[in-house]
Amino acid sequence: MPRACVIVLDAVGAGALPDAGDYGDEGSNTLGNVARTVGGLDLPNLEALGKDTTTGHWELMGIVTAQAFPTYPHGFPHDVIDPFMHRTGRGVLGNKPASGTEIIQELGEEHQRTGKWIVYTSADSVFQIAAHEETIPLQELYDACRAAREILTGKHAVGRVIARPFVGEPGNYERTSNRHDFSLEPRRPNYLSLIRDAGAEVHGVGKISDIFAGQDIDHSHPTKSNVDGITQTEGLLRAVDDALIFTNLVETDMLWGHRNDPINFHRCLQDFDRRLPDLLDALKPDDLLILTSDHGCDPTTPSTDHSREHALLLAYVEGKNASGRVHAGEFADVGATVNGWLGGKAPSRGIPGQPIVDR
Repeated sequence: MPRACVIVLDAVGAGALPDAGDYGDEGSNTLGNVARTVGGLDLPNLEALGKDTTTGHWELMGIVTAQAFPTYPHGFPHDVIDPFMHRTGRGVLGNKPASGTEIIQELGEEHQRTGKWIVYTSADSVFQIAAHEETIPLQELYDACRAAREILTGKHAVGRVIARPFVGEPGNYERTSNRHDFSLEPRRPNYLSLIRDAGAEVHGVGKISDIFAGQDIDHSHPTKSNVDGITQTEGLLRAVDDALIFTNLVETDMLWGHRNDPINFHRCLQDFDRRLPDLLDALKPDDLLILTSDHGCDPTTPSTDHSREHALLLAYVEGKNASGRVHAGEFADVGATVNGWLGGKAPSRGIPGQPIVDR
């Protein structure tokens, strides 16, 4: 039975896009600048497969939005914050663009004293709610995110509402792995729905189910770390047939990209590289493995936000020799490739993308 595995190395960009300057990202090159900082990338297993770039997760599956999601460089307006406070019964601190690790240090003690939510955003289209796990129960935080998701519609339809729980004491707060994303529902049909219509099951590892609002994900496998995500992906490769395994490994983004730490960014890539042989060993003949990314987050630039970059792209078919062919295309080519590999119908219209490799 055909199988495909797509692994997204979150925020591993590969050079600024031509319009990066329009977004304040001119000169961003996550992989290149990390390589320069650490004196060259030490990723022998990835290098053995080869790598290339192509011009986030929705677009990988053929869902292209005609209008950009709204952003809030000055915080959220009253017609968002007031109903949020009314629905949740708690006040709000912050309400500004901020680094998630910094704002909990700044406002965490006041949050614990008052019980108010810490609400913040970034350069991305996100409404983020931080709460200490000993001050506000996780379930209440998740319920508040659901309330915010219901409020944030129409002109305020942000891409994601994100629960950002944390623990610790004043001056030493840490975010936990209990993050949860509440996304808009993606438009259908898309490549995930076509794959399921063809009879294949979709397994989402990591935050994949959150990103797609649970839509067209048959089995969700939440993870606590990249190591956990790799281990679960390997386990699925050894256990399932006729399936797409769609994995997000978030630590390059969440732990090191946003924190401007190129040394640990590289170490995180090395950790994946060391486990890559285990994933390759779990492949069966004619299995398709695609390694890609969703955007950049250059840890060597002053910005702590995502950067508009080309995406990593590496496609490997077990049992076949690599052609070394350079591919110049679009994100949706990944979805088109996986859909064709798993026997899905070619979309009639409205879904971009062309297969990179054919069965």
